[in-house]
Amino acid sequence: MALAENKNKGKIFSLYVSDNRDTTLDEKKYNIIKTKVHFELVKKLRLSSISQMPKDQLANLIRDTLYEISLQERLPLNQKERALLISDLLNEIMGLGPIEPLMQDDSVQDILVNGYSKVYVERGGMLYLTNIRFRDNDHLMQIIDKIVSKIGRRVDESSPMVDARLDDGSRVNVVIPPLSLDGPILSIRKFGRVSITMEQLLSTHSLTQEMCTYLEAAVKSKLNILISGGTGAGKTTLLNILARYINENERIITIEDSAELKLQQPHVVRLESRPPNIEGKGEITLRDLVRNSLRMRPDRIIVGEVRGEEVMDMLQAMNTGHPGSMSTIHANSPKDALSRMEVMLSMATTSFSDNAMKLLIGSAINVIVQLARLPDGTRKIVSICELLGYKHNQIQIQDVFVFDQLGVNDEGKIFGEFKSTGKKSIFADHIKSMGIELPEKIFNFKYRVN
Repeated sequence: MALAENKNKGKIFSLYVSDNRDTTLDEKKYNIIKTKVHFELVKKLRLSSISQMPKDQLANLIRDTLYEISLQERLPLNQKERALLISDLLNEIMGLGPIEPLMQDDSVQDILVNGYSKVYVERGGMLYLTNIRFRDNDHLMQIIDKIVSKIGRRVDESSPMVDARLDDGSRVNVVIPPLSLDGPILSIRKFGRVSITMEQLLSTHSLTQEMCTYLEAAVKSKLNILISGGTGAGKTTLLNILARYINENERIITIEDSAELKLQQPHVVRLESRPPNIEGKGEITLRDLVRNSLRMRPDRIIVGEVRGEEVMDMLQAMNTGHPGSMSTIHANSPKDALSRMEVMLSMATTSFSDNAMKLLIGSAINVIVQLARLPDGTRKIVSICELLGYKHNQIQIQDVFVFDQLGVNDEGKIFGEFKSTGKKSIFADHIKSMGIELPEKIFNFKYRVN
């Protein structure tokens, strides 16, 4: 393969020419052409008007501009290269550049950009390195600026960390130098365009029908539920699913740092916290929103995730006339979840003794659902436990359903057994009083998952 130079005056493009006369632009030359076409578009129209054009119209404009430049510069682009160039420019102007195809791929759950040259994705709970890359770190910063500027934020050396949200609800986290040593770091937790249903969880063996029946009864009978799990375990997904069991006649107030919940009921009020501005003013915390929600006549309060002082107001709301409230928490087990809540309570107040905090938690929370993302990427409900109250200086809990991991097969897939512990729900009478019958058989089953 020989390198052929374009000798025409003013022509800056070089291309590789193979023996069979097929021409393929290398990456560097391709980026030069793309930048020139982009520049010509901006010269012809204001950038704001370009970005607001309908996609089909913009594609035609790019195609015409590319054709003109090809004639002027004598660029031997084949049909495949033209189509790729038009697609890339559309993504650059209207989307998120090289990672826009990943944003449109429903199989991708997370996009992790470690500097301009390494882009990882999560599919099916596992991480994979892609062949996608940005032109350089400046190119990556342009995409980051495009994301954060839409929500009135900025990222620079004075503010090198930013949390943001895309138009579709996807969560974005950015860390740039000098905090990150290998260039800008961009993490995107995608917001699924199609809501996951309980039927899908059952089909993937994330839980059993018996566990589903119990959880449906717990929500409809207004038990206070805490969903616990690690990062990416599916806490918000499960919260979304369980919230669908809430009666349509109830007024629901959702409170989140970044709006992710998609409730289908007609009477939903969505609240989102606000970070401080550049001057450090104007912050509205989750605790502020929880307090204010109590004045909004809620039937149920759903807090996307408790992580700080707002746990005090949430627990008090659960204890004072707002049963059926739900939230999530980062923890590896139900006991860890309770310990975290005690720590958060101590952050919120110094006037409570340890016993008083445990008593508040034990009387407010009724059910803890523990989720886990297993090493093979699958997500399962590994336990559903009930809080028995505060006795003997401890919060007493009992497992009702558990998943026992038994091993790993030859394909690296985990197999195990869902089962009940044989203990009947202490809330059975309460659930029955709400007109819901829990079949006795759900408290005596085993179900093997291979």
